[in-house]
Amino acid sequence: MNAPFKPAPTRRDVVVASTLVGGALLVGCSPADLMSAGSKVEVGAFGPFIKIAPDGVVTVVSKHIEFGQGNHAGLSAIVAEELDADWSKVKVEQAPANAKLYANGALGAQLTGGSSAISNSWDQLRKAGAGARAMFVQAAANKWNVAVGEITVKDSVLTHTSGKTATFGDLVAAAAKVNPPTDIKLKDPKTFTLIGTDRVRRKDAQAKSDGTARYTQDVRLPDMLTAVVAHPPLFGAKLKSFDAADAKKVAGVVDVFEIPTGVAVVAQSTYAARMGREALKVEWDDGKAEKRGSAKIAEDFRAVLTGKDSSAKWEPFDQRGDLSKLDAAKGEQVFETTYEFPYLAHATMEPMNCVASVDGSDVKMVFGSQGQTLDQLNAAKIVGCLPGSVQIETLFAGGSFGRRANFQSDYAAECVHIAKKVGKGRPVKLVWTREDDMRAGYFRPLTLHAVKVVLDKNGYPAAWRHRIVTQSIMKGSPMPAGKGPDGTAIEGTQGSPYLKATPVVDAQVALPDAGVPVLWWRSVGATHTAFVMEHTIDQLAAKAGKDPIEYRRALYTKAGADRHLAVLNLAVEKAGPAPAAGWSRGVAVHESFGSVVAQVAEVKLVDGAPRVGRVVTAIDCGVAVSPDQIAAQMEGGTCYGLSAALYGEVTLTDGKVDQSNFDRYRVLRINEAPTVETNIAPSGNPPSGVGEPGTPVIGPAVANALLALNKTATTRLPLVRSNV
Repeated sequence: MNAPFKPAPTRRDVVVASTLVGGALLVGCSPADLMSAGSKVEVGAFGPFIKIAPDGVVTVVSKHIEFGQGNHAGLSAIVAEELDADWSKVKVEQAPANAKLYANGALGAQLTGGSSAISNSWDQLRKAGAGARAMFVQAAANKWNVAVGEITVKDSVLTHTSGKTATFGDLVAAAAKVNPPTDIKLKDPKTFTLIGTDRVRRKDAQAKSDGTARYTQDVRLPDMLTAVVAHPPLFGAKLKSFDAADAKKVAGVVDVFEIPTGVAVVAQSTYAARMGREALKVEWDDGKAEKRGSAKIAEDFRAVLTGKDSSAKWEPFDQRGDLSKLDAAKGEQVFETTYEFPYLAHATMEPMNCVASVDGSDVKMVFGSQGQTLDQLNAAKIVGCLPGSVQIETLFAGGSFGRRANFQSDYAAECVHIAKKVGKGRPVKLVWTREDDMRAGYFRPLTLHAVKVVLDKNGYPAAWRHRIVTQSIMKGSPMPAGKGPDGTAIEGTQGSPYLKATPVVDAQVALPDAGVPVLWWRSVGATHTAFVMEHTIDQLAAKAGKDPIEYRRALYTKAGADRHLAVLNLAVEKAGPAPAAGWSRGVAVHESFGSVVAQVAEVKLVDGAPRVGRVVTAIDCGVAVSPDQIAAQMEGGTCYGLSAALYGEVTLTDGKVDQSNFDRYRVLRINEAPTVETNIAPSGNPPSGVGEPGTPVIGPAVANALLALNKTATTRLPLVRSNV
């Protein structure tokens, strides 16, 4: 997901936080104060991010969830570098939910998203580590009666020029009594000994390998119940009536009752809950439900795109130059095309789940929370308590790709509703099956683009018209709207170096409504804008009779896109000579989440379908905190993006989602995964995102390889339409 917003409390949020408990009015509070009201989180001597035990073990408290992306390695390395801690004695634990202490600096709430875990923590954790180091140095200076400048620190050991030494464990009690420094001096990055090295490896690898890592499904609490929910088959349908008689006859079923999103079946086990749900007799009111199929929604969007439907408002996001040139141009100097992208499921390996207990206004939640502040706020609204008093223990999660963070906290809110009904502090584990997750969850929006480009006498863009039609992810959100249209719909087109290099631009977006719930999906707007921009460029180069790499170089030079040019050159250099006969190469370059990625994909056709063998990647992501994890994210992001480009498609028939599991929602198989080579461009800039920028580039790189191979452009994804 990306980060186009900073949350502010709505009027209702202010009322909830200020009056529901005790009637205390919180005057002059910031949003973080408001969201954290009621929290009992305590901060130790070394601040909210560092704990140091008597044995010298350093624990870094991570405000960001770990759901496979490996950010705990980089976050702990930032602290360890400035602290000069022994890397082998550094551990990581998940922070409690508290927006005042642990808010994401880029998002304004405690939330992991927008590929921002490392970037928003960079200065914060460096200062935390350097501050704690200074406290230890001062403690040693006091003990030895020497100047602080005579003391060095390495691998958790302090050494004086006289030869005296002491470990963190030796000095932790004394250091805890030192006042934290107000003027913190950070290291010169040239002196880093940990950051940027292959020593920075995952801290969770052992636990995830031996099964001791704790996920929501692993949670077992005394007297815990399990719940499943019967959701309406159509989006927007409401419960009309239900008969629970047969469900209650199922052995192990404890209760059946209505919640705002459907009917909850609570039982002694997951099996009993599922069998009870199957025995339910439910009648739904679909009077206001979305009944269109995906083909009809696409058709309606196409009517907006072509002007046949004028009900949707067009919003410009880049307009300049003499726009009449776009209408006047005809013939060979004009290029026109359209693109269509389907709904996509997040398809996380671990479906949605949550454990909650409610005892009066006492709320406890245990699960893989991606947006703790959102989850606290929504739980508080349900129960009627201060948001900060909602305790959340964040566990590992088996993937998210944006799915676990949404404004409604959908599945987590369901669990709190159920736990509130059960009451008396009895814990309830809500389990979504794969089928629930695939059919009742959120999706990447269906999106259409139309592009018209007028070429100059040298074959480069002189005028560019761009139209995007998609659902808005941000519409109706509690976040304050900024100027202009929904940024999640246009990012990647807006600000593109290709548009910057074009004298005349007319770029607009329309955001018609549809009843299908949509959400950010790994790399968000770039999932479609990168494809459109990069595949269009190759087609323009072909029309101009130019090499697509040289064509890009010329446009990057004109736009002043030095980073794009650098990663393109690096990827092409590392790709080396042309591949073997039968293989084709495609190139794509895109910037997202502050990082620029270039890929060279080698593709051949196997039984008429594309097979990707090798992908050479170059990335400029600022300071590379953990090169090993950057490579892992480029590999994972590439495979995720390739899976979607080849096979990803959610379809609806008469409003019902057709796919329910991986039998019909085809994903990339292990034997289809390409070899991904990652090359990191040297940079002294602060770190930028790596979790998502690898995903959007592979699709257009493959399409460009196919264009070079058979001269056929790709105007609709997925490339392979198959249900097996």
